[in-house]
Amino acid sequence: MTELKYKPVPHDHKAFLAKARTRKGFAEAYDALALEYQVAEQMLKARFRAGLTQDAVAERMGTTKSAISRLESAGKHAPSLATLKRYASAVGCELQVKLVRQKAT
Repeated sequence: MTELKYKPVPHDHKAFLAKARTRKGFAEAYDALALEYQVAEQMLKARFRAGLTQDAVAERMGTTKSAISRLESAGKHAPSLATLKRYASAVGCELQVKLVRQKAT
């Protein structure tokens, strides 16, 4: 198995979001996908910590780079828990899911 080391491209996500939020309708659409973005962010952070490329994760999962790209794209694909468990294992993590009581409004 070939291990490829990931070298992230610099990206100022906070600046990107600040600029994007000025566009009409962006804030509402982004906020509606908050959970999906949180999951995608956790996936990306785990892959970066593992020092893996999408190709390397795909190889470990027995899938394609394009499938990994879809998994890491918030809002475009709703992965199953089984797929998330496989991804977590591929990047050296375990998947934990919890339900948290909503705050009274």
